[in-house]
Amino acid sequence: MNENLFAPFICPTIMGISTLPIIMIFPCLIFTTPKRWLPNRIQMLQIWLIRLITKQMMTMHNNLGRTWALMLMTLILFIATTNLLGLLPYSFTPTTQLSMNISMAIPLWMATVLLGFRNKPKTSLAHFLPQGTPTLLIPMLIIIETISLFIQPLALAVRLTANITAGHLLIHLISSAALALVSINIVLSSVTLIVLFLLTILELAVAMIQAYVFTLLVSLYLHNNT
Repeated sequence: MNENLFAPFICPTIMGISTLPIIMIFPCLIFTTPKRWLPNRIQMLQIWLIRLITKQMMTMHNNLGRTWALMLMTLILFIATTNLLGLLPYSFTPTTQLSMNISMAIPLWMATVLLGFRNKPKTSLAHFLPQGTPTLLIPMLIIIETISLFIQPLALAVRLTANITAGHLLIHLISSAALALVSINIVLSSVTLIVLFLLTILELAVAMIQAYVFTLLVSLYLHNNT
């Protein structure tokens, strides 16, 4: 039972070689560059979404922060497309792997922190000790703020992993229940299928929302350090 339940989260292999790099590259092939003067409707929708998200995220940034626009847009498109493709049957979602999400979160978080220490070191160090702190609480607050700083990339990765994994588990459990109830009670099985359909719509929204939340938090870290 456990093997069947968690089998979708095992990275597929071909002749012992992981197919994860191919799966990660595939979303990049969907967003193609227009090869004609006037883009089609799908490409127009892509351009409109990218401009809308860019405008929302870059409004709060200064000129230095806006240099990250391409990086942030690539990140949100990659995560959203990967999450959505993972909802297809017989597919695999790389964002259910904590190792992959940590490998995305740590470099981005570290880049924002190093950028803050480089451009405004006094302000960055001031975050470790709020103004007006009592003398007896200074060591404790420095330790707490240091831990909270280093836990940020872990929180980013765990949040994305937990939400995507929980949705896939729910879909797997409810679909198995609907299949098992077909031979027992057709009415109850139909109700379960309706619940499964509504849950799938919810997971489509969660897949895009989690990509937006991940990128927005990286953007906020960047804003605090520029």
